Amino acid sequence: MIPFVAMPPFEYGRVDAVSPLIQRVVASNPGPFTYTGTGAYIVGRPEAGASVAVIDPGPDDADHLAALLAAVEGRRVTHVLVTHTHRDHAPLARPFAEAVRAPVLAARPPLRQTHASSPLDEDEDEAFAPDEVLAGGEVIEGDGWTLEALATPGHASNHLAFVLREEAALFSGDHVMGWSTTVVAPPDGDMAAYMDSLERVIAREFTTLWPTHGGPITEPGPFLAAYRDHRLTREAQILAQVEAGVGRIADVVPTLYAAVDPRLWPAASLSVWAHLIALEKAGRVSAAPGPLIDAVWAPA
Repeated sequence: MIPFVAMPPFEYGRVDAVSPLIQRVVASNPGPFTYTGTGAYIVGRPEAGASVAVIDPGPDDADHLAALLAAVEGRRVTHVLVTHTHRDHAPLARPFAEAVRAPVLAARPPLRQTHASSPLDEDEDEAFAPDEVLAGGEVIEGDGWTLEALATPGHASNHLAFVLREEAALFSGDHVMGWSTTVVAPPDGDMAAYMDSLERVIAREFTTLWPTHGGPITEPGPFLAAYRDHRLTREAQILAQVEAGVGRIADVVPTLYAAVDPRLWPAASLSVWAHLIALEKAGRVSAAPGPLIDAVWAPA
């Protein structure tokens, strides 16, 4: 079982100091895919005049913009960072960056459609364009803080996480969340890439993970091991269903996700599809007429 964590007490729009170098402001956009809402992180010292970076400003919401601007008042915002271009993370980046006169840094937006259909609350912000394109490995510095961009594709092809070196912490975006597993939605989401990224995060042995949605993961080792085991178990369950003759995703989901809120089944179907695509690439299943969401799947 994954040791999920609850969101600590908070108020929408309030700035909370959650570590010596991190403050958080939560947007009022709760939902089945955003949990309590999008948490924008301010990285830097709290004193006046200090330089700070802001990670994932969030949805285009006037109240949240005002709260973020109030939270950084008196300090210099030198960088606005975006983990990926889903609309619960990226749309406020440009209005906020223009207000504080800072550049927006992110990976290049995906070239392909994000989802096969639109069962998610996190479709692509198609208007998003960064001022500086990151690929992973870049280092961004300020007054007493150092951030490293870490490429973590899988949930989205352009997903980045950001390492705060001074605290051995990772702003994990949607790659790892404390309250839920992450949706991996083809055609942009890629399960094989997700598992590779997860292994890289595990290898770094962070002390804390700060997801954009929900509370911190303060024991990343056992949490990430359980997260990985859950994915591997789910893959084995899906393969067993196909080997038993259950050939359509629409028939697999009600069985494997019987305990999950049915509102999340459309998203679950995309994760099942992502697993099947990975299995098909590995030569373990086949799909007719091809690896589409409505294909008929069979053992290879």
